[in-house]
Amino acid sequence: MKRAFVLVSAIATAGIVATAGSALHAGRSGVLHVTKNCDGYMGGAGESCRITSSSIRAIEVNSRVVYAKAIGDPTPGVLDSDLVIHGPRHSTAFGHVVLDASTFTGVVTLSGGTGDFRHFHAGPLTVACPAFPDCSWDGPYSFSPHPRH
Repeated sequence: MKRAFVLVSAIATAGIVATAGSALHAGRSGVLHVTKNCDGYMGGAGESCRITSSSIRAIEVNSRVVYAKAIGDPTPGVLDSDLVIHGPRHSTAFGHVVLDASTFTGVVTLSGGTGDFRHFHAGPLTVACPAFPDCSWDGPYSFSPHPRH
C-alpha cells in the first residue's frame, strides 16, 4: 500500500513539474504597458530601441526592438515595418508597426515568437512618443494559443 502511494505521488509530481512551464502563461491576458528608449535610432533598417520598462515579465528591461525597414520604405514619412523583440533566454517576439514619423504616433501588433513568446499576442497597441526618444506601447495582450482555422 505504501509503495502504491509513493508511486502515485511520484507520477503526480512529475506531471505537475512537466506542465509548470507551459502553465506559466496559459490563459493569461490583460493590459500591456511598455516604455522604450530610441536614443540613437535614426530611422534606418536594422536599427533598434531598448525596452526600459514593461508590465509583463516576458518583455524584460534592456530587450531590443529591431525594425526591419527604414522610415519612408515604402511610404514617405511612415515607418511601416516588421519588428522583432529580442528577449531573454533566446526568446523573440514578432510584430509589425505603422508609425507616422511626423507625429510619432501609431500602432503595433505582436503575434507569436519563440520561447517565452510562443503563444504571445498583443494589440492593437497604441504607440506614443511625446518626448522622443522615449516612447510607449499600450493595449491588450494574451498568452493563449489562437485556434487554428
